[in-house]
Amino acid sequence: MAEMTIEQLSEKMRDIDFCMLTTISDGGLAARPMSNNREVAFDGDCFFFSDGDSRTVKDLERDPTAGLSFQGSGGLMGVVGKPGIFIAIEGKGELIRDKAQFEKRWQKGLERWWPQGIDTPGLTLIKVKADRVHYWDGGDEGEVKLTSA
Repeated sequence: MAEMTIEQLSEKMRDIDFCMLTTISDGGLAARPMSNNREVAFDGDCFFFSDGDSRTVKDLERDPTAGLSFQGSGGLMGVVGKPGIFIAIEGKGELIRDKAQFEKRWQKGLERWWPQGIDTPGLTLIKVKADRVHYWDGGDEGEVKLTSA
């Protein structure tokens, strides 16, 4: 098993815009795409905005168990040569409804979905705190050690 640091993993994640966020929903699993806006400084926590009445938020209110899966391109557009990196994160979701926290994470491009910005009624920030991070990068695979986990 190869050893990758959290800083190295963060650098690789920087080029991945979307991931799949999986929650426990009605006794099964539900996954949906979420954007990190390519502004990743991964330190064990991932943040995503959502509508407060979304299925994602309701799922996390019932059960905070969350999974994130990222796939980065590799080789020639991921088709020829080395495959891209795959990252699986297991963790717990936390729902944040504090405008001061919204401001810290807000980016202008988010206005596409929430034209009222951080004043959007029901806006919720989802924080997924990683418990385990596993990756596959070409022939290397490993688990990143989190100091805060």
